[in-house]
Amino acid sequence: MIRSSSITRSVGHVGDYDEDAGYGTVVAADGEWFFHCTAIADGSRSIAVDAAVDFTLVAGHLGRMEARDIRPA
Repeated sequence: MIRSSSITRSVGHVGDYDEDAGYGTVVAADGEWFFHCTAIADGSRSIAVDAAVDFTLVAGHLGRMEARDIRPA
């Protein structure tokens, strides 16, 4: 986990990603987290499976935690 100001970032890797559907999962030591392609920080809408990433966990629209602001680690 990386702390920057008051934001806590976690590290992990992309477990799976379906580019056509626009969603996937990030796997970290504390769990597996859903993400939507709009959570990829560079706006590219694509990311490689197994890529090392860091991310922020936030409450999603259904109240479940999900990965956001996903960046290469």
